[in-house]
Amino acid sequence: MILHTVRGRLVAGVVALLALACAVVGLATTVGLQRFLVDRVDQQLAANPARFAASLEHEDQFEGGGDTRGQTVGTLGARVYAGAVTHAAMVTDRTAGSPPVLSSDDRAALAALPGDGTPRTVELSALDDYRVLAVSGRDGDILITGLPLRGVEETVHRLQLLELALFAGVLAVTGVAGTLWVRLSLRPLDRIAATARQVSAQRLDTGEVTLAERVAEGDPRSETGQVAAAFNRMLGHVAQALRSRHEAEQRLRAFAADASHELRTPLAVIRGHVELALRDGSAEQTRHALTRIQAESGRMSELVDELLLLARLDAGRPLVREEVDLTLLAIEATSDARAAGPGHRWVLDLPEEPVVVGGDALRLHQVIANLLANARIHTPPGSTVTVTLRERDGHAELAVADDGPGIPPDRHEEVFGRFTRGDQSRSRASGGSGLGLAIVRAVTTAHGGTVDLESRPGHAVFRVRLPAG
Repeated sequence: MILHTVRGRLVAGVVALLALACAVVGLATTVGLQRFLVDRVDQQLAANPARFAASLEHEDQFEGGGDTRGQTVGTLGARVYAGAVTHAAMVTDRTAGSPPVLSSDDRAALAALPGDGTPRTVELSALDDYRVLAVSGRDGDILITGLPLRGVEETVHRLQLLELALFAGVLAVTGVAGTLWVRLSLRPLDRIAATARQVSAQRLDTGEVTLAERVAEGDPRSETGQVAAAFNRMLGHVAQALRSRHEAEQRLRAFAADASHELRTPLAVIRGHVELALRDGSAEQTRHALTRIQAESGRMSELVDELLLLARLDAGRPLVREEVDLTLLAIEATSDARAAGPGHRWVLDLPEEPVVVGGDALRLHQVIANLLANARIHTPPGSTVTVTLRERDGHAELAVADDGPGIPPDRHEEVFGRFTRGDQSRSRASGGSGLGLAIVRAVTTAHGGTVDLESRPGHAVFRVRLPAG
């Protein structure tokens, strides 16, 4: 289970790498020490390569043990003649030598040594491993001198035990210290996990959600600091998305309520006139009722068309793309507005050359007409409405300005909402359905442009910017 966590895998990896390093170091030191000690044995063999072995020919002189002077205890001497071991002795103390116990395999191994003076290691079944040196004698024989490797093996074995104990202690200390250090280093991840658990425990599917949880960010140069910063940014994006969703739900509810109210009004009028015509069958009353039914039906049809247009624009459906002369559209829309509002003063400020954009001519005409209708409805008679068209920095800029009462700053963004009227009520006394400016923004955005509002008491200007060309 420990290896299932990042902390456990990190600690296990560090300990495994350290164990591998210890094994390499232990192997290198063992091999190095063994080679060094064997070289020392070779030096001892090279100091008196054949004296002890040569003395074995004169057993009567040295009482059958050879010349042991200067030889260390355990030194082996042997004489090989005609492929057979003729004499053999081993130093048992500083003054005496005795015949060693050699098996037939041991004698065969000694007899097979070449007399080239190269140190070799032979395994003697009765005497353990020996380092031997064989040289050619004067009588056509081979003289062999050997030293035991037991001391070398014991020294190497002690080193191995020491290294094993030392490395085991180092690995144990490293495991404990590594666990504490990794736990301390990964503490920011624990905080991130705790924050994620808190967020996951919240209901994010409905209603207004506030994600106030954040992780304390550490050093931005570290991985954990970067993860914490990225996690906080993600929480911010999620919180913003949830706020946008909640606001969209609120707007949808308000939109549905307003649309229902707007559609209910003409339907109520139509139903009333139908009931009136059915009760009173006179031709004059019937004609009046049919006239009112036709007017309210037209108003309801216009509202439905506007709602369908907004729905299509919200769905991102493409508009017609063609070359549109904004200058001509501005002239036509202003002419229509002058006919609808003769009590206003209408001014056109147009450039000498036509301003051309790419887009849907019908919808762009609707944008200008809605801006002019908005100025006519919300300014008193005698007000001046100025339509200005310019081309600047690769954009066509259309401005509709009036010298009416202006719009309060806190309502600048609200006026582009749906079913929003200047009197902030559901009354139709101010005219319109409250969708005009919403359509202006939606159509302008669909053309890749922007619309904004500047206003102060006695002045208001709506400015539309569209890509020219």
